[in-house]
Amino acid sequence: MRRILICLSLLGFLATAAPAQALGAPQLVTGSKVVPWGLAFLPDGSALFTERVSRSIWAVTPGRPARKIYTVTEATANGEGGLLGIAVGPTYSSDGRVYLYYSTGSDNRIAFVRRGSAARPTPIVTGIPAGSNHNGGRLVFGPDGSLYAGTGDAGNTSNAQNSSSLGGKVLRMTRDGRPVSGASSLVFSLGHRNVQGLVFDRAGHLWATEFGQNTYDEVNLLVQGDNYGWPTVEGKANDSRFRDPVWQWSPSEASPSGITVKGDSLYVAALRGQRIWRLRFSGTSVTSATAMLSGSYGRLRTVMQNPRDGAVWVMTSNRDGRGTARANDDKVLRFTQFP
Repeated sequence: MRRILICLSLLGFLATAAPAQALGAPQLVTGSKVVPWGLAFLPDGSALFTERVSRSIWAVTPGRPARKIYTVTEATANGEGGLLGIAVGPTYSSDGRVYLYYSTGSDNRIAFVRRGSAARPTPIVTGIPAGSNHNGGRLVFGPDGSLYAGTGDAGNTSNAQNSSSLGGKVLRMTRDGRPVSGASSLVFSLGHRNVQGLVFDRAGHLWATEFGQNTYDEVNLLVQGDNYGWPTVEGKANDSRFRDPVWQWSPSEASPSGITVKGDSLYVAALRGQRIWRLRFSGTSVTSATAMLSGSYGRLRTVMQNPRDGAVWVMTSNRDGRGTARANDDKVLRFTQFP
C-alpha cells in the first residue's frame, strides 16, 4: 500500500497542466461530424478519416471542404463498434490500398479498399471478437512493412489470455492478412483489455495505449510474444508472468485512445480525461507526463502527426453518447505549434 501511495504521489508531481494558449489556436479542418475515429495521411499531406457511426470515409485537405468518398455498408455501428481504424498501405502509390478495421453483425474484421474504387472491401482478417464495447480498432504499418492491429476482449475477459482468440491482442500480419515470415499466428502480444492506440517511434519501438477497468489505464511498450496481464492484473503488478506498463493513470485522468510520437515525446488522446497527455520518453522508459488542452475541446479520440509538414491533428469525440456536444462538434483540428 505504501508503494502505491508513493507512485500516485509521484504521478501527481509529474503530471502538470499546460495552458491551451501555449499551443496557439488550431485550424478547424472540418467540423459537424459524428464520432470521427481513425485518421491516416496520404503521401501528398492530405488526410483520410473515418466516421464510426455513419461508416463513412472522408477525404480532407486543410482549407477545403471535406468530401465523403466511401461508405462501408457492411459495417455495423453497434455500441462502440462501427467503422474504426484506417491506415494507408505502404504500396499506396502503386496499388491505392487503404486498410480498414470495422465491426459487422458477427465480428470485427480488417479489410482493404482501393482509392477511387466503389467495390466492396476485401477482407484479409475476419473472426476478431466483437461486442457492444472493447472492440479495439487501431491500425498502423510498422517499419518492417507489416500491418499491426489493436483488438479488444469484446467484453469477454477470457479472450485476452486465450491464444486461440484474436480478441484482447495486438496482431501483426502481411498486407494480405497472413502471419509474417517465421510466425505461426497473427498474435504479436496478448493479455490486453482494449487497445485503441498504436505508434512506432524512430527507433522502431511499438507503443500502445490500453483502457483499464476501474483502476489503471496504461501505456505499454510492446514486445513480441509478451503477455500484458489482463484480466489477471491491471496496471503495474511486478509479476514475472507479465510485462508491466511503462505508464499508468486512473481512468478519470485518461481513458486513452489515439497515440502519436513527435521527437522525444508520446502524445496520447484522452476521452474521459478530456486532454492530451505528453509523455516524455528516453529509450524505452517514460520520464514525465504533462497534461495539455485540459477540457478545451472535450473528449479527444485521435492525435496524429502529419509526417509531411509536422502539424499535429486532433479529433474530438463529444457526440459518442458519453460527451457533451459543443459548437461544430465533432471536430478535426490541426495544430501547427506543438511542443
